[in-house]
Amino acid sequence: MKKAIVVGATSGIGRQLAILLADNNYHVGITGRRAELLAELQELKPGKFKPSAFDVTDTTAIPQHLAKLTAELGGLDLLIISSGTGDLNPSLDPGIENETNAVNVLGFTTVADWAFNFFEKQGSGHLTAITSIAGMRGGRHAPAYNASKAYQINYLQALRQKATNLKLPIFVTDARPGFVDTPMAKGDGRFWVATPQKAALQIYKAIESNRKVVYITKRWRLIAFIIKHLPGFLYNRM
Repeated sequence: MKKAIVVGATSGIGRQLAILLADNNYHVGITGRRAELLAELQELKPGKFKPSAFDVTDTTAIPQHLAKLTAELGGLDLLIISSGTGDLNPSLDPGIENETNAVNVLGFTTVADWAFNFFEKQGSGHLTAITSIAGMRGGRHAPAYNASKAYQINYLQALRQKATNLKLPIFVTDARPGFVDTPMAKGDGRFWVATPQKAALQIYKAIESNRKVVYITKRWRLIAFIIKHLPGFLYNRM
């Protein structure tokens, strides 16, 4: 039986990925801040989940929590980073921006580094993170969110390059959703909104295929292309 950890499994895409992995013969470690939600998830599939309640902003404790959970699982083949936050911030409240960066940059980096170092020592493994289409360019509505997702996209690329240079079968998948029907999808004008279940299924298929980058849902690849190539003088007027 394969072993996986989903960091941020209490709701949304992370929760659905944990369920999907359990349904596909994975023994799954689930993490999140809210222990009661992890307990609810355990009740769905007794014997399939190992919970570990911790906050990814407590970066000094992350390595110990992940090492302990990996030992309880009896190994680790896949780690998924699904934890993330972000709020609309037109007034540029530094508290909102710093909270976003604490989770999406500092917490993300600590988890990703721990996972990559573990897989390097093991000689194989698969790291997946849920980034965002928003990371393609800056955005005035939620500057720190867009910037932190751009950071994640570039960091994953760096780890993929590192794995290639090490000549090790360490796979790195960057899952970039558009709008998904979760509390993270804020603001007006949402379109092509996917359910968490559909998003999780497409991410799972990308993991199984060792994809490097996947857009969720697939049609968001078109939006990504437009965002990437739209001239700056037009983009800045949006």
